[in-house]
Amino acid sequence: MYAIVRDASYDGARLAQGAAQLDEFQAIHARQPGYQGTIVVDIGNGRRITVNLWESEGQATAALPKMVPEVERLLTPLLTAPAQLIGAGPVVISDLTKA
Repeated sequence: MYAIVRDASYDGARLAQGAAQLDEFQAIHARQPGYQGTIVVDIGNGRRITVNLWESEGQATAALPKMVPEVERLLTPLLTAPAQLIGAGPVVISDLTKA
């Protein structure tokens, strides 16, 4: 499994009204080959840490051309600044179970 971790700062008012945008983005994301799930942690003050899980680095990379325009269209309008990549790499420990 491969993970991509980002830190994003959201505008509270825009985020409160952006549920449909978040749902649409998540549905598009979930349809990408190799997508394994996402964990989002609200760390306060509009900041959220997102961990996207993929079967492999290759599948995560292959999804980028589809996902980047969707990020710009659906998520960027909700942000106060561009999301920051914290890091990416192989998952070395996971005890998550599939639903």
